[in-house]
Amino acid sequence: MDESRSLYAENITFATLAELTAEARENLAPEVWDFLESGSGEEQTLRANRLAFERRHFVPRVMSGAAAPATETEFLGMRLAVPFLTAPFGGDGLFAPDGHLATARANAARGAGMIVPEAGSHSLSEIAAAAPSLPRLFQLHPIEPAERFLRLAADARASGYTGLCVTVDCPVAGWRERNMSNRFAPDLAHFAGNFDGDGDVGVAEMFTHLMSPDNPTWTWERLGEVCAEAGLPWMAKGILDPGDARLAVAVGASAVLVSNHGGRQLDGAIASLDALPAIAAAVGDRAEIAFDSGIRRGSDAAKALALGADVVVLGRLAAHALAAAGRAGVERMHDLLLQELRTIMMLCGCSHPTELRERIRIDVGNSGRT
Repeated sequence: MDESRSLYAENITFATLAELTAEARENLAPEVWDFLESGSGEEQTLRANRLAFERRHFVPRVMSGAAAPATETEFLGMRLAVPFLTAPFGGDGLFAPDGHLATARANAARGAGMIVPEAGSHSLSEIAAAAPSLPRLFQLHPIEPAERFLRLAADARASGYTGLCVTVDCPVAGWRERNMSNRFAPDLAHFAGNFDGDGDVGVAEMFTHLMSPDNPTWTWERLGEVCAEAGLPWMAKGILDPGDARLAVAVGASAVLVSNHGGRQLDGAIASLDALPAIAAAVGDRAEIAFDSGIRRGSDAAKALALGADVVVLGRLAAHALAAAGRAGVERMHDLLLQELRTIMMLCGCSHPTELRERIRIDVGNSGRT
């Protein structure tokens, strides 16, 4: 089909990503929508994430003779057709009955990667079986006992996962007042896919740990030692400080995920996009860079790639797509993201996303700083 017809034909169910989001809101109960959309505190950081994208601007380049845009890349040993991963959002069964099984199949069909959550509706082995060709990482929290962390890491290795994603910004859950006001108490079965079996700790115990400010947190040195024992490449998720990025790399991280947890942890924290350039500079070529927080469309992904990210991680947007239409929704999300990204690359005279780094500016009219 001609590309213009594929974009604008009347018989397409979801013509834009905004339509996917609107459908998701229609499909979800109000308290589940709030669970998905809310930030912490007064949601300052949630708003800041979006405003940060508005301060960045492209400088088009015309008549460049650039080749047709290519989006293939590698990240943590995964070969990807597109520079997108879906985030490890928990409670996926709240959004669609088959949850991350559908997400996995959609990602595999579109050549995207996936970070499979520790606290999801389905086990890591079930998701691997649902989409054997899927490039995938497994996400874990560094909580006690370390033996649980190592046991799940071993399960991931046995199920063909190529690396770990360790959430380092969640020693305690954020102060999420929308959930508190709603008295939101979801069925923990939506988070228990990897728990409550074979002598492992239960999902309730994990949530108790994350809700208590009295629990000790790990150090970078301990995390490096445990991950070395796990024997898989790993990424530190939740980095906003260049010093933390350097420490993560120093103890063995192969990648860092620049993220403020989508505005769901420390309210008042800086926007992830504002943190990205300094972290990319601090890390240099010693580790790969992933980015999340605030991505709602292809132009947002393009700006993150332009500011130093190697891949973009999709959280709420992927959940919207899942809630809107299951696997078909997630596939449509990938199609629309890719079409917009490729359009922006062509208008900027870029044949690969890395070339966007020469075409991005902040605060036009303010010295043209990158």
